Amino acid sequence: MIAAIHYDIKPAELGRHLFDVTLTIEEPDAAGQQLWLPAWIPGSYLIRDFAKHLQWLEASDEDDNPVAIQKLGKARWQLAPCEGPVRVRYQIYAWDLSVRGAHLDETHGFFNGTSVFLAVAGQEGEAVSVAIQAPLEAPHWQLATGLSRISGEPWGFGLFSACDYDALIDHPVEMGDFEVLSFEACGIPHHLVLTGHHYGDKEKLKRDLAAICETQLNFFGTPHPFAEYWFLTMVTADSYGGLEHRNSTALMVPRYLLNGAEYLDFLALCSHEYFHNWNVKRIKPQAFLPYQLDKESHSIQLWAYEGITSYYDDLMLHRAGLIDAGAYLDRLATTLTRVARSPGRLVQSLADSSFDAWTKFYQQDENAPNAIVSYYTKGAVMALCLDLTLRLRSEHSLSLDDVMAHLWEAYGQTATGTADDSHQRIAESLLGEPLDAFFNQALHSTEDLPAQKLLAALGVELTFKAAADDSDNGGRPHKPRPERLTLGAKSLEADGGIKLSQVLHGGAADAAGLAAGDLIVAIDGLRARQSLLARQLAAIGQRQVEVHAFRRDELMTFELTPAPAPLDTAVLTISDPSLLKGWLEA
Repeated sequence: MIAAIHYDIKPAELGRHLFDVTLTIEEPDAAGQQLWLPAWIPGSYLIRDFAKHLQWLEASDEDDNPVAIQKLGKARWQLAPCEGPVRVRYQIYAWDLSVRGAHLDETHGFFNGTSVFLAVAGQEGEAVSVAIQAPLEAPHWQLATGLSRISGEPWGFGLFSACDYDALIDHPVEMGDFEVLSFEACGIPHHLVLTGHHYGDKEKLKRDLAAICETQLNFFGTPHPFAEYWFLTMVTADSYGGLEHRNSTALMVPRYLLNGAEYLDFLALCSHEYFHNWNVKRIKPQAFLPYQLDKESHSIQLWAYEGITSYYDDLMLHRAGLIDAGAYLDRLATTLTRVARSPGRLVQSLADSSFDAWTKFYQQDENAPNAIVSYYTKGAVMALCLDLTLRLRSEHSLSLDDVMAHLWEAYGQTATGTADDSHQRIAESLLGEPLDAFFNQALHSTEDLPAQKLLAALGVELTFKAAADDSDNGGRPHKPRPERLTLGAKSLEADGGIKLSQVLHGGAADAAGLAAGDLIVAIDGLRARQSLLARQLAAIGQRQVEVHAFRRDELMTFELTPAPAPLDTAVLTISDPSLLKGWLEA
């Protein structure tokens, strides 16, 4: 059935990456219909100005007479008054290979509704229909989306519907010669859609994803939030990312992630986005009800929606039986290491990190490690500490699991937004005692969280050591190695020397006065080379030497003393397996 607001979208020219869209409005505003396009996409907190990809726009009435259009702003248009239905035609340039935008070429097509569907102002709450056409150059392509299908064969092009504009833009679409791996979890059909060449073990992928999905569906219980689910996965050379939607997720992963040593990272990404079905798609801040897609929607709660999700993504791998306790602790140690290696954790609070995501976390520069902390990683550590605090204070009768169950029932199932203190108030009501000190320290101060003390009480010893090498991100202890000296900076090989991309506060480069962007050409009178840097610093030892570097086009001299690698690499060791089991097995 064609709705009163109907879209028709077709890939127009694959080689030029263009989608043609026709929007038909049966009952436009008599005073002149306004149209607008979102500036950002939910789940990715950055103004992206999708309207910059709209190439042309025209309108006509039912007799095909032109209707004048006035542009009111960068992403808002006003149609002249007209009687009867109005038809709007426009073209979208789609060359953003990411989970956030739209992409089209000879290999596939992908789009989010925020990139391609103009909103009808004042009628955003009305039902819509959308016809998606196959490209003339590739009529054999398939189509995958979580949109409700009205007509067309399964995995084919056809007519779809959404209950309103918010639902329309929350169902990404993938088209192309993809592969589908289908499985069931708790009786619900799930589909892993793989676009691009991959080396994954298909049966293992289905089995492992089914275990993750069943574990999470059972964790939150009924009613389940969807009747079918899609993992829309673009397999590329080296891209990585994911974005949650109400019955699907858009993923982009490197080929090597689907097998081999880093396969767990793919499962963790799927686990993370799947957990979002509850935590941020249904349980969400008041500031997101409704989304204000033409401007920033600030919230200090992102720590809860990304941090708690980041805590559970790896934990669910263990609860699903895919990794043992040691492997889980290795992954947790990596998270603790990332926080410890952020000098910005001593500058920015977790609440500020959440609120300022739009301008700081999503717009990082060379000084970001010194100025900000991630609400993903520190948020995950806060979730860990809250979970262990609840377990210990309740003598293991209460945990963060109970808080999530309450949030799902009281907020997720009732479409009620959480206030800034909802998580604290729920935890306090379940525990029966105040948690002001914990939440004030964790959210509003820059003090380190008490993870070490809390883990010790649950049978896990947390220590910090110097990284063995640049690939050491924490985990179980390595064999002892000689003391490692560093610049205290991120660097890379460049023509003529070593380019500093970031200089960390408190490191040797910082003390010497070096800055991000400097090109080091010589250390202690010898040519600087990234491949030999570790050996050269080890040979120099902790003595002061001259460093010559170009800043812009000026040659400068610095006095540098290599410093021991900081103790910022987490190691988790099981000290009491009996205590540990009560936590990890829930």
